[in-house]
Amino acid sequence: MTPFTFQTCPNILFEPGASAKLPDLVASFHAQRIMLVTDKGVRGAGLTGAAEAALASAGLKVTVFEDVVADPPSHVVEAAAALARAEGTDLVLSIGGGSALDTAKLVAYLARSDDQLDSIYGVGLAQGQRLPLILVPTTAGTGSEVTPISIVTTPTTEKKGVVSPRLLPDWAVLDPDLTLGLPAHVTAATGIDAMVHAIEAYTSRHKKNPISDQLARQALALLSGSIRTACSDGRNLEARSNMLLGSMLAGMAFANAPVAAVHALAYPIGAVFHVPHGLSNALVLMGVMRFNLPHAQALYAELAPIFDPAAVNLPTGEAAARFVESLAAICRECGVPASLAEVGVREEDLARLATDAMKQTRLLVNNPREVTYQDAFAIYSEALDGKLRTAA
Repeated sequence: MTPFTFQTCPNILFEPGASAKLPDLVASFHAQRIMLVTDKGVRGAGLTGAAEAALASAGLKVTVFEDVVADPPSHVVEAAAALARAEGTDLVLSIGGGSALDTAKLVAYLARSDDQLDSIYGVGLAQGQRLPLILVPTTAGTGSEVTPISIVTTPTTEKKGVVSPRLLPDWAVLDPDLTLGLPAHVTAATGIDAMVHAIEAYTSRHKKNPISDQLARQALALLSGSIRTACSDGRNLEARSNMLLGSMLAGMAFANAPVAAVHALAYPIGAVFHVPHGLSNALVLMGVMRFNLPHAQALYAELAPIFDPAAVNLPTGEAAARFVESLAAICRECGVPASLAEVGVREEDLARLATDAMKQTRLLVNNPREVTYQDAFAIYSEALDGKLRTAA
């Protein structure tokens, strides 16, 4: 067996209503000055209200940073970290989606260490200390609450990652109640995102390992079995719980067996066109899956029975094709937009997208099949309107 390393956060609390226990978790760190990192949408929806009131009732000073935006720009991260330092913050709490959680990880690190954000992009460069960190997701998609990764948009609209075990939180608190109000289109996009994490972890060319494999399989079972219900009946607590747990398990999987071309091609769409990350993934997912099929056939066939039990007796090629089609069916049935044109991408944008995607070498190296500029251009081209164009 190939040697491997597996890392995850030390403490996980999963329970409907779990966010009510945040004051007790905060108290365990003897913290007095808390920074809550969130965004205006989450706070406006009332998802942080109970936690804010409970922390205030416990006599704690809470500073709220609610200026997080999707695909957080570096200046937002740096502004939040500066505020944390100015307020003497001794614990960072985040309630929100992946962008808020990613921001909070870096705030906790930058507020305690002497590092500058520009100096820690990459793998393993953040080696200093951080403040205590508690992450509470309000979407079932990114799995950021259990990953050592933060994604930042630079001033040149390039997405860069900070990858370090220092970014793993002390507590991941999963409260399905916080996801009950998610609109169907957000549920679909974030759910597909989580499935992409599981699939890319399972097929990752580097660091694929038995623990991530099992987590990815369990994640796909939970997600594929519940996403339709979660989209059609958003108040169904069991479906929401399965989605949140599946998202977390997929996060654990890809934190240790990294994602690949789907994310590499999705990042430029999010950075340039401000498309939510989950939707960006969904828009290029099927093109990348079909591109990878000749090289990932056996692995796709292994996953196929999770979506369709009848696939267990099929020949490898047929099972793999069935898996890809089953995933496409979920995207259709959950109303995921089918083309890049629907989010504003034009034919003249394809070259820039392909050029930017090729900069994501940290991710592309994990793909089961090598991706060239021409390959990326072709995948974007078909995703635009179903027509294949030739790169200049």
